[in-house]
Amino acid sequence: MHEITKMKTKTLKWIYLIFLSVIWGSSFILIKYALIGLTPIQVGALRILITALFLLLVGFNSLKKISKEEWKYIIITAFFGTFFPAFLFSYAITKVDSSFAAILNSFTPFNTLVFGALFFGYAFQKKQIIGILIGLVGTIMLIYNSESINFEADYLYISFILIASIGYAFNVNIIKKYLQNVNALAITTGNFVILIIPTLIVLYYSGFFDSFKITPQTKTSIAYVAILALFGTAIAKTVFNKLVQISSPIFSASVTYLIPIIAVIFGVLDGEKLGFLQLFSAFVILFGVYLVNRNK
Repeated sequence: MHEITKMKTKTLKWIYLIFLSVIWGSSFILIKYALIGLTPIQVGALRILITALFLLLVGFNSLKKISKEEWKYIIITAFFGTFFPAFLFSYAITKVDSSFAAILNSFTPFNTLVFGALFFGYAFQKKQIIGILIGLVGTIMLIYNSESINFEADYLYISFILIASIGYAFNVNIIKKYLQNVNALAITTGNFVILIIPTLIVLYYSGFFDSFKITPQTKTSIAYVAILALFGTAIAKTVFNKLVQISSPIFSASVTYLIPIIAVIFGVLDGEKLGFLQLFSAFVILFGVYLVNRNK
């Protein structure tokens, strides 16, 4: 019976990983389209508020499952894993191609490994380290083989993505170490309940309530944000929290290695070219992800 459960868990975490790679791989292009009619602050803030509203409707009762001691970790993960990245990515994609942003986000597993070892006492297996390094090589290859990448992009905005990936790394390690036994929906709902007030404050000081106007363009952009909030944030965050709990921090973070592949596919559908070297780079990334979770 134990072996059957173990096999089901192994299958389930791969299903979660693929699901998240598809959902988050498409998120970058959604952010890009949302920015056509909204400012970066509006995209980040509305994404958080719409997600919070949805989660309050479906997950309010789950908040009872969070203890007083656990709430401090809910607050930390809310800011590191959601609040700051939401705004950092919105600003970054105003100057950096969405596919490039997805690729840069692939540094999350590496950061998860480094900060997990430095601050959380995790000891990772040799094969996981090798898998991480192979994934990084594949990511670098994908960067140099992607024709749509803008190498003249402002390095300040590139740094926004790298900072967000560090936030994601802390988020993963904190959930694994301190929120392992908390209901995944409760974690996600708690995160966004905490962020409602800070997000409204940001919107207020950005002048949103005084200057925002409803136009056909802003309506379309809000629709993109709503899709992003529902699928790319509310549902995906809950699934991701569950993935962290049933797998290792490194395996969970390796979803960011698959995201660029999906982003490149969306680029092709949008008229970009996909060459042999890009396909080979994607294969290298997939092989790295496989090594991270391969049995001895």
